Amino acid sequence: MAKIPEEELMNSGHNACPGCGAAHAMRYMLKALGKDTTVNIPACCWAVIPGVYPSKNLEVPLLYTAFETTGASSSGIRAALDAKDIDADINVVGFAGDGGTADIGIQALSGAVERGTDTIQVMYDNEAYMNTGIQRSGSTPQGAWTTTTPVGSEKAWKKQPKKDMMDIMESHNIPYAATVNIAYPQSFIEKFKKAAEINGPKFIHIYAPCPTGWRSKPSKTIEIGELAFKSKVFPLYEIENGVYNVYKKPKEEIPVKDYLRTQGRFRHLPEEEVEKIQKNVDRYWDKLLKKEKFTQEELYKEE
Repeated sequence: MAKIPEEELMNSGHNACPGCGAAHAMRYMLKALGKDTTVNIPACCWAVIPGVYPSKNLEVPLLYTAFETTGASSSGIRAALDAKDIDADINVVGFAGDGGTADIGIQALSGAVERGTDTIQVMYDNEAYMNTGIQRSGSTPQGAWTTTTPVGSEKAWKKQPKKDMMDIMESHNIPYAATVNIAYPQSFIEKFKKAAEINGPKFIHIYAPCPTGWRSKPSKTIEIGELAFKSKVFPLYEIENGVYNVYKKPKEEIPVKDYLRTQGRFRHLPEEEVEKIQKNVDRYWDKLLKKEKFTQEELYKEE
């Protein structure tokens, strides 16, 4: 397991909310990648967190870009570095939220990875458009309250499951994709270091709780991350050249309801809806294990 580097490239004094999972995500990512990194950020919470110029809290170059253009901007940065014959070991990172990745930014992201651009594309997933008022995104989970999926008498909570960005990225035949969780910094850093060593487009999906939008206690952010893993709501796995590896499996499994009850955004759900969510989580986990078994068996055949 990777040792957590001591060097801090994210300073204190930022504008993140107390308990912000996205703040942990940036901190751990920069610990993994180091100073030879440039970060490209669209409209999202992280467009606000660093502060107003000339204030800053990151010790790496930072480019702000439009909401829908993270993939294109990352491609442009890489092309500029190549044109100037600057060290190819510089990590070009597109760091976007779930709205700027799974929804508004998906066209540019798809184009960048289809072209084979050597970048690390990151989705820090707080499961809604948090910076603009907690609106539903394609990555908002089934059953969740948001300001655009209200509850009350209409029972209009999110009815659809999350968009599966890992499968979408795998369908582009990229060399590496992984999920990471801010509650498990060692494996988080290990996966980013691995991505940095691989040439071509990489995709990292970060689980990043948002106390403000999830109606959870700021002090419980890490605990919620642990529960997401133990309940299998957010599996930790990687896909390397098409081969699935569930690199961390829960030793102690818990029911999904134990995870849901930590967040006010699920407080309205009746028992039958919780059971539906449990079935969908179990179904996804079984499918993931089957993909792991099949792709690894195929790899062994080739060897």
